[in-house]
Amino acid sequence: MTNAPSVPEIGAADLKERLDRGDPLVLVDVREPFEAQIADLPDHGQVRIPTGDFPQRFTELDPGSEIVVYCRSGSRSAWACSILAHHGYERVLNLHGGVLGWRAEVDPSLAAY
Repeated sequence: MTNAPSVPEIGAADLKERLDRGDPLVLVDVREPFEAQIADLPDHGQVRIPTGDFPQRFTELDPGSEIVVYCRSGSRSAWACSILAHHGYERVLNLHGGVLGWRAEVDPSLAAY
């Protein structure tokens, strides 16, 4: 059994800085739709592809874009990042700690769930 390639990560504070700067990032939320109703990152035109749909729908993402994938805590998004990397997407980052990391580093007003 071969090890999956390591997934590059970005911290929440670094992501906020890049979003505030206007960097052209594509945010991809792989959580279930109900989770976005509980807590989410600020609106930056997120692409929402639930984990269960991801293997069939990842091709909706532009392989040339810089993509930041997130979930609640970073596990599902790391899995999604590995799928993208396996299919040749080269500019993919996992949000370290997911929405909970964003809450801890950037916006403590977000609901924890």
